[in-house]
Formats: sequence, C-alpha cells, structure tokens
Amino acid sequence: MAFTLIAVAVIGVVACQAVERTSGDHLTPTTRPSGSDGLDQGVLPSRATVFDADLPGIDGLAPDLRSALELATRDARADDIEIFVNSGWRSSALQRRLLDEAVSEYGSREEAARWVASPETSAHVSGEAVDIGGMDAYLWLSERDRGAAYGLCQIYANEPWHFEYRPDALSEGCPEQYLDPTHDPNMRP
Repeated sequence: MAFTLIAVAVIGVVACQAVERTSGDHLTPTTRPSGSDGLDQGVLPSRATVFDADLPGIDGLAPDLRSALELATRDARADDIEIFVNSGWRSSALQRRLLDEAVSEYGSREEAARWVASPETSAHVSGEAVDIGGMDAYLWLSERDRGAAYGLCQIYANEPWHFEYRPDALSEGCPEQYLDPTHDPNMRP
C-alpha cells in the first residue's frame, strides 16, 4: 500500500513537471527543418486536428489510430472540448532532429530517451502515436478511462498527451502505463 501511494505520488509529480515543461507541444519553431515549414517532415501547424487530412503529419497516421481519433474528436466536441493534434506522423529525419535536440537539452542520450525516442523505435515515425494538444483534451480522454472506449491509450506516465491506438483496450481497458519510454520494452532497438 505504501509503495503504491509513493509510486502514484512520483508519477503525479513527474506528469505535472512534464506538463509545465511542454504541455505536449514538442515541435517548437527550433525543431522545424531549416529553410522549410517542416510540413513535409510531419510538423503540424497550431490547432491542427485529425480532420486536416491534407497535412502529412495527419495523413501518415495509421488508419485505425486515425479512425479512433476522428470518433473521439467528434464526441469531445459534444462536451465542448476540441482535440488538437500537436504531433502525429513524423519523418525519420525530424525524429532524429528531435532526439539530437533532446540530448543537447538534457545532457545525455540516456536522459533524453525519457522524452524522445529514436527514429528506429518511435511510434510517431510509424504513424502509431499522436500527441494531443490542449490539457482539457487529454484530460477528457483520460477521465474515467474514456480513451479506452476508442482504443486510445496513454502509454507513458510522464507524457500524458501521448496516445497510441490499442485495439485490446476496447474490451480490456488500456494497459498500465510505463513510467517513461525507457521502461517500455518496445523502445529498445
């Protein structure tokens, strides 16, 4: 019981710090490829939604993820919540740049791995992950495991905006979250 309470407290602190640091908006102007708006690399403009299918960052999403997110977005609007996509599909080049910037920011590849995956392991590069914009939007999805009803699951406790499609969640609920990507066996090349 005491261990569980401590673990929940640590996860809460880590998640709050992550929200303060980035609020899910990893793609700042410094991450845009030079000489480009970065759209072809997967950079999304502010307030992009899953319905902006002309954007490579949306068009490159896996079909099941995109369908689930479309349905969730429609339902969220009924509750006056707008779900924005801060990041969806990303090119390998953009993912590499994000990782390099994270190494520079955090001082080591090991620490950066808590926040940014390599191009070889990133669910964004394969189109299987989205970073939801707007705290109200990802809180709406996480409330009472609402996301599981769409197959949309938060995977990492330190990234409450990061969702992936998990079809088993429709009947079994979302799996337990990893503390951060370094605890996820899928993040090992």
